[in-house]
This record gives sequence, structure tokens and C-alpha cells, in this order.
Amino acid sequence: MRIQDLPFPDPGVPDTRSGARFLWWLGRHQLGGQLKALAWGLLHFASVSALPFCVGLAVQAVLDRSGARLALMGGLLALLCAGNALGDTLLHRAAVTNWVTTATRVQQLLARKATELGSVLTRRVAAGEVVTVSTGDVEKISWFVEAVSRCTAALVTVVLVCIALVVHQPALGAVVAAGLPLLAVTVLPLLPHAARRADVQRAKAGRATELASDTVAGLRVLRGIGGEQLFLDRYRRASQEVRQAAVHSARMWSLIAAIQVLLPGLLLLAVVWYGVHLARTDRITVGQLVTVYSSVMLLTYPLRHVQEIAMAYSFSRPSAQRAARVLSLRRATVPTAQHGEGHGAPAGPHPRTPGPDGQGAGTEDGGPADGGRTPRPARPGPSGGPPSPSDDPPALSDGPAGLSSGNRLPADVPVPSGDLHDPATGLHVPAGRLTAVVCGDPDAAGRLAERLGGHSGEPGPSVLLGGVPLDALPLDVARTAVLVQDKEPVLLSGSLRELLDVPASGGVTVRAALAAAQCDDVLAALARGTPGTVDPMDARITERGRSLSGGQRQRLALARSIVTDPEVLVLDEPTSAVDSHTEARIAKALRDLRTGRTTVVFTSSPLLLDRADRVVLVHDDTVVAVGAHRDLMRTEARYRSVVTRETGEAADRADRTQRGTDTGRTRAPHGTAAGEALKEMEGTA
Repeated sequence: MRIQDLPFPDPGVPDTRSGARFLWWLGRHQLGGQLKALAWGLLHFASVSALPFCVGLAVQAVLDRSGARLALMGGLLALLCAGNALGDTLLHRAAVTNWVTTATRVQQLLARKATELGSVLTRRVAAGEVVTVSTGDVEKISWFVEAVSRCTAALVTVVLVCIALVVHQPALGAVVAAGLPLLAVTVLPLLPHAARRADVQRAKAGRATELASDTVAGLRVLRGIGGEQLFLDRYRRASQEVRQAAVHSARMWSLIAAIQVLLPGLLLLAVVWYGVHLARTDRITVGQLVTVYSSVMLLTYPLRHVQEIAMAYSFSRPSAQRAARVLSLRRATVPTAQHGEGHGAPAGPHPRTPGPDGQGAGTEDGGPADGGRTPRPARPGPSGGPPSPSDDPPALSDGPAGLSSGNRLPADVPVPSGDLHDPATGLHVPAGRLTAVVCGDPDAAGRLAERLGGHSGEPGPSVLLGGVPLDALPLDVARTAVLVQDKEPVLLSGSLRELLDVPASGGVTVRAALAAAQCDDVLAALARGTPGTVDPMDARITERGRSLSGGQRQRLALARSIVTDPEVLVLDEPTSAVDSHTEARIAKALRDLRTGRTTVVFTSSPLLLDRADRVVLVHDDTVVAVGAHRDLMRTEARYRSVVTRETGEAADRADRTQRGTDTGRTRAPHGTAAGEALKEMEGTA
């Protein structure tokens, strides 16, 4: 695998039974790169280690006044230097390729797992640990996998040089052969202690990162309660703990580094002292002494690589263990054949889709006769009647020249249906109905919309779809079942045809979706902006739809969501940038087109609220009222203040009035903080 070929089309299925098995799996999946690095490493280290023999023979040739041998050694030295340069260059290239390849594979695996788990990931693994795994741990894992081939080449070279020294000069060669293994294993007992200290440092750093992310996420709340200093002190203490752990870890690594310098020096002194003694007694020649001395000096270079693999494994093993733990996470899947309507009652081997009245529709045995595909109810046209080609703008095309059939949802995907229930807020959305949700806080509306789609990483119970936790559904089923359109949806550049070419059930045509979203003027604007365009579907959309107004972008995004035709469609302020006349038409068309499907609209627009089957008022992340729009306008002061957009003292007065009504039924004790705050509010009122 070359770097220019990355990323991988498929990173594979990792072995996550342990950290060591995960490292072995990574090494096996880039065996070609490892063999290349091993070959170039052998050339590099062999060239470096052979230099002392040539130098020693050249010195002896000078002493013997042999010009032929001196010329031969000079030629060999030039050849070894060329081999050293070539091997070093290509070894570095192969090593970097192996490092990048491993890092990319691990990052792709982690990204795929994060996509698969969604918000489940941060519920099972701390955010700080996720950050640590995806950054520092990836580097350490890649370091070990890349170092295996280099260190293997270095180890082979050290063994061969020791054998050559014993053959060339047995007396000194035996000293070197006995001393080098001791140098290699001396630091090994210290590595587990160093690795444990490094793990403590990483754990403390992860906790500090998690604390920092929590503080930033809740900064607005902290400012509201005056808790910035409290959390600042906590982070300062956590940061100091990380610093102390880093110093504690650095002391051990500095000791290891000192030993790696000291012991080779002592071996070199021993070799020189013993070699001089042998030379003075004429037991070895000067050239042999130079050869052994130079070999000991140069062998410290490959020997460091042998020690590096032990260090790399000590660091990478816990990192690989953490990565394997994250990659081994699975969604707690529930067989979709058991999904029923209502609150999760079994409905036979296949799910049943609610009809326009909210009741299940399907074959008698619970499944349709077309191989398990959930039947979809007939769709009315944009005008409320049966679908008819006359209801669609004739200029558009969505037949063979329209959207690609590859983006149709597979027929064998059993999509669950049923009520949507959020245990955290008490929000209950009946199946097959249009429910509007009113929140006084726009940020709270966005958070609740994310929860309903399973995209929120906040801790707490999962949203239930038909009585089944959304987190427990297979990812493809969950994505098919619930679609959330954000308050500020993004339009990607390209043609209108490409924008609307999304995975869909096929139950809603592009024409019907565009008509329901009232996109006639948007089509005209796109056609004018793309000269020579015959079919508006071929009109170009600029980056993020900058050439369109906010309302036009909003309506195109709404059309994209409608054409997807999910079982549950969640819309967060879908018409906030649209004029009232267009908004009224969208409200009617949306209700007609989504008949038989569950639709949740977060809005404070009276035009949309009046079209909803039921309206839910959420205050302080809790459902406080449910009813029809006009009934709530008469009976709920807080609802009326949000819908009529009262501000300042009027809104505060409505909130206090409603609180007084609520607490008249369930009153907080005056001795508590809540009671004191209530008494203060009552006195103000």
C-alpha cells in the first residue's frame, strides 16, 4: 500500500480480543510494507556494521605496506557507504509509509466505529479517553508496528556482527558477544515501571481533558450560577496532577536513557583495556584491535533499535488495549422483527406500519407478502387528494433521467414504527401524527431534537421508538426510522438533482416534495442563475447555497427531508425564515403529505401549531402541557407568551403566574432553596 493510495477502501475487521492481538492483526495486514522495511534495514545496518572490518583491514594493510589490499579496502568502503546511504534513505521511506499506513487504518477503524455507534460511544466511553485513543494512542500503535521491521533488521545485524567478531578475533569477540546481550536486556526490567507511570500520566491527562470539555460545554450554565471559579480550581488541580505525573514518568525515562549511555561506554572501556593488553603481548594485531573497537562503537546504533522495540511495545500495548476496547463496542441490537407499535409489543416476524389513523397495517401474519418489506400507506398529493401527475410541475424530471435508483432504501430493511417517547423530558409522540413542540429556549429545542434523533452524546436514557431504545436498534434501521433536520441545514454545492438524490423510500416523489415545500420560486431562481438550463433539476447550487436567500435554502432543505420519507421526521424550526403566506401553505402541504407518518415540528409559529394534531409545551426540559393550539392559548400563560413572542416583563409575569398556579397544587417547602426562591418570586408578584 502506497501513501497516495490511502485511505483504504475497507480497513478490515480488526481482532479486538486483546491489545497484543490487535497489534498482531495490524502487522499482518501490512506484511508487504514490513518486508520492504526489513530488506532495506538489513542493507543499511549491514553496511554500517561492515565499515569497522574494512577500516581495520585498511589499517593493517598500511602497516604491512600492501597497496593492493589498501586499494581493495578503499573500494569496499566506498561501496559500503553507497549501500548505507541507499539503505538508510529507503528504510526511512518504508518506515514512514508503514507508520502512516497503520495510523490511517486505525483512524479509519475508529471513525467507522464512531459512525456506527453515534451517541452510544460517548455514553460507554469517557470523552477524554476517546480523544486520547484517536490522537496519542494512534501514534504509539503506529510507532510499534513501524518499528518491528527496523528492530528485526537491527537484531539480525547485531547477531551477525557478534558471530563475525568471534570468528575474526576470538578473544575480544567473546567479550563483545557476551557484553552486548547484557546491554540489550539491562533496561527491560525498568520498562514496565516506566510504562505504568506513562499510563498514569495519560489517564490523568484524559480526565483533565474531559473536565475541560465539560467546563466549556457548560460555560453558560456556570456563569449563570457563578461557578466559573469552582471549575477553574478543579481544572487547575487536575492540570497540576498531570504535571506531577509527567515529571514522575520523565524521571524513569531519564534513568533508562542514562543506562543506555553508561553501559555501552563501560563495555567500550573494557574492550579497549583488554585489547591493548592483547596487542602489547602480540596476541592480536593493531588492525584487529581497531576493528573490534570500531565495531563496539557502531554496534550501539543498531543496539538502540533493539531496545526501542521493547520501549515501543511497552507504550503501544496499553494504547492498543484501549483502542481494542473502543473498537470492540457493539450496539445492543434488538431484533427488528420484534418491534411492534405502541410501546413495543411484538407484532410478528415483521414490523407493521401505522396507517393514517395510527393503527398497524400489514398482512395477517404481521408481515407483508413482498418478502418482508414494510408496506407504506398511499400518499396523497400536495393538494390533499390522490397522487396525480397533474399535481406536479411538468418541467421537472425524476424518472430515468432523474434520481439514481441506487439511493433507494433496500426493500428488505424492516423499519420500526410506533410511538416516540423521551424518558428524560416525558415527551410522548404518538405514531402517525403531526406533533408540534414549543420550547421557550431555542437551545433546548435543538438539544431535544438531537435527542429524538439519537445524535445527542449527553448521558441519560435513550429515546424509545415503539418501546425499544433507539440506541439498541441496528444503525441502518435507526437512520432509516428517524431523520432530524437541523435549524440551519447545510446545502452542498452541485445540481438540484444531486441535492435531492438521497436515500429514500420512494414513497414521495421529488416533484411532490418540492411542491410541498413551496419551491417554485426557488426553481426559477436557480434556473436564472444557471444559463442554458432546460430542466431545473440540472440547475447549480453554489457552496452552502450562498446565491439563495435564507428562506429559499430552508425550503430546499425541507424538500430534501420530505423526499427521504422516514418513519419519524423531526424538524427544528423549518419555516423560521419563510413569510407567513408561504408558511401557511407549507403547513397544510406538510400535514397532507405526511399523513400516516410520525412528524415532530419544533416551532413557535401559530400557523404550524394550528395544523398540528397535538401541541406539547416543554419548559425547563420537562413537558408541562399537552393539548390543541387554541386550547393552550387560552389556558397556558407560558405557552401564550412564547407563541405571541412576549418579551421582558410580560414574559416574566406570565412565567411567574404559571409557576404560582403550578405550585398551588404542589408546593415546595419554604425551608429549602427552592422554597426560598419561590417565596421571593411570590413576593415580587
